[in-house]
Amino acid sequence: MGKTAFVFPGQGAQSVGMGKDTLDIPEAKRLFEKADEAVGYALSAVIFEGPEEALRSTANTQPALLAASLAYLSAFRAEGGRISPDYVAGHSLGEWTALAAAGALEAGAAARLVHMRGRFMEEAVPGGRGAMAAVLGAERESLKALCEAVSGEAGRVELANVNCPGQIVVSGTREGVEAVAARAKAEAGAKRVVPLEVSGPFHSSLMRPAAERLSALLEEAEISAPAVPLVANVNAETVQDPETIRRLLVEQVCAPVLWEDSVRRLEALGVDTFVEFGPGAVLSGLIRKISKDVRVYTVNSLAAAREAAAALA
Repeated sequence: MGKTAFVFPGQGAQSVGMGKDTLDIPEAKRLFEKADEAVGYALSAVIFEGPEEALRSTANTQPALLAASLAYLSAFRAEGGRISPDYVAGHSLGEWTALAAAGALEAGAAARLVHMRGRFMEEAVPGGRGAMAAVLGAERESLKALCEAVSGEAGRVELANVNCPGQIVVSGTREGVEAVAARAKAEAGAKRVVPLEVSGPFHSSLMRPAAERLSALLEEAEISAPAVPLVANVNAETVQDPETIRRLLVEQVCAPVLWEDSVRRLEALGVDTFVEFGPGAVLSGLIRKISKDVRVYTVNSLAAAREAAAALA
C-alpha cells in the first residue's frame, strides 16, 4: 500500500481572496482569527480584500499563506477527507505550515513566528541590495560552480531553491545575481534566466542576520514532536525531534530549499500520493516534473477540497 504526503506552498503562491471560500467552516474561520490575533491587526482583511501590494509584504505574506493553507486542510477535513498523511513537507515558509498541520506548532504561535520571520527577512538586507532569479534549463552542479566562481569575483550568489529538474533559483547580491544571469547560458547550459520580484535575497548567506534573530525567538517557542515525520528543506531527511526541528528552521533561512531532493526522498520512502494544501498549484506542478509515477491532488478551493476528499475516501 502506497503512502501519502501532505505538502504546503511557500511565498509566491499567495493571492488576494485566498481561503475566503472556507469561512463558513468554523475551524477554518478560527484559523484566520488566530492569524489576526498573532500579528495584532486585521491581516484577514488584507488576505481577503487586498491590496495585493500589502499582501506581498513578506511579514504579511508568511502568516497569510500559513493561515490560508491550514484553512484548506480544515476544509478537506470538513468535507470528509479522512486520510492522514504518512509524511509532511513544505517549501520554505510551507515547512512551518507542515509542522503546524502535523501538530508540532500551534497554529496561532506559528502565525506569530512566521510574521516575525518575514519581518527579519525583509530587514536583513537593505532594499535594492539583494536579488533572486530563476535559472531554467541549467544543470545543478554547473550552476553551483558558476555561483562559486562569481562569488569570488562579482558579489555573493548561491543556489536558493532546487525546485525540479531544470528549475533552480539563485540568490545573493544584485551584482552577483546579474553576473550569473549574464553567464548562465554559456557556462551552465541555461535556456533562460528570469529575475524574481522579491524583497530580499532569501535562502542565501546574506540572510544570516535574520537567522540569528529567528534563533533567539525560537529558543522561547514551544515545539512538539510532529505526529508524522517532516522531510526537511535543508537536507531532505526525515525529522521528528523538536530540538532538531528548531535548529533546521533556523538553518533553513540561509540554506537552499532542496525541494527536488525532498520529493525524491518521499518517493523512496514509499509515497505515491501527494496532496498540496494552499493557494495556486506551484508544488503540484513541480512534483509532476520530478516524478511521473505519483498521484497529485491540489486543494486550493472549497470545491477542490470536496473533490480530493471524495477521491481519497
